[in-house]
Amino acid sequence: MRRLDHYWYHRNWVAILLRPLSWLFRVLSSIRRLLYHFKILNSVKLPVPVIIVGNISVGGTGKTPLTIALVELLKKKGYTPGVITRGYGGELQSKPAIVTEDSDPYLVSDEAVLLAQRGQCLVAASPDRIASSRMLIDQGCDIIVSDDGLQHYRLQRDIEIAVVDAARGFGNGYCLPAGPLREPIKRLATVDFVVMNSDRADESGRYNMIMRSHAPRYLTSHAEVCMEQFVDAGENTKVHAIAAIGNPQRFFRYLTSLGLVVIEHAFADHHRYQREDIVFNDHYPVFMTEKDAVKCRKIIDDENYFYIAIDALLDESFKLSLMTLLTKVEHTPHV
Repeated sequence: MRRLDHYWYHRNWVAILLRPLSWLFRVLSSIRRLLYHFKILNSVKLPVPVIIVGNISVGGTGKTPLTIALVELLKKKGYTPGVITRGYGGELQSKPAIVTEDSDPYLVSDEAVLLAQRGQCLVAASPDRIASSRMLIDQGCDIIVSDDGLQHYRLQRDIEIAVVDAARGFGNGYCLPAGPLREPIKRLATVDFVVMNSDRADESGRYNMIMRSHAPRYLTSHAEVCMEQFVDAGENTKVHAIAAIGNPQRFFRYLTSLGLVVIEHAFADHHRYQREDIVFNDHYPVFMTEKDAVKCRKIIDDENYFYIAIDALLDESFKLSLMTLLTKVEHTPHV
């Protein structure tokens, strides 16, 4: 994936050679969407509202933090949300599984366990998103939030939210395999909300989402620790940083911005960690994302390991517009 990122986000001859395949992918994906739109392919309408949180590009854009923020918002408004996720990187084949904080991340996926931990709501993981949704509805959920699934047109949706990483954008602008796009950029014109993962105000009429980082926590005890003890360590500011996420450089840049000297260890998204991946022959602290912590705490028990959690801070205007649209959706009969 890291090599593909280089091809997708820089000008090079490989992307040019792959352009014919990219055009074919774009045509086929457009035809598939039209087949669902004109009901030539069957889709399923659920008896409760469905919110899709997705993107049009491959890799991390901030979907999971946004999903967690939406769950918190919906609970405050009196809903009982349930979250469905495909379980990328997990070993589930088809039958949906209810995910808890103690579920095996290698079975249901790291993102699913993180959603259960942070969202404190019912989460179901399975490639069969419709079966997962029905399981959650049977258990009392009155609204479904799908973490990813913008291109899963078999599941009808009431609200579509597309997340864009403002720092990386759309790469070279090509669809797979020449570029990072799952669908053409013009697809964004058809979603209900476009949310930019950026710390700068957006002037294009899209909504802004800022990632707020928490103080580090011990991997073993979850107790908070002051970041200043690492930054103020004189010349000993070196730390190891491990990340198996869609955009590890975002995490590395954050640590560097604090004044730390970061020794980077980037792995493929959903990497299955082995102990030797995260044990080093020195005494430098080891930092990781909260998503990585879900997996690493299963294989390490050391006071020198820390994780950093993040929250997605949403525009108040986005929250208001979302709830207004949801109210309209609820007055539309579900058949």
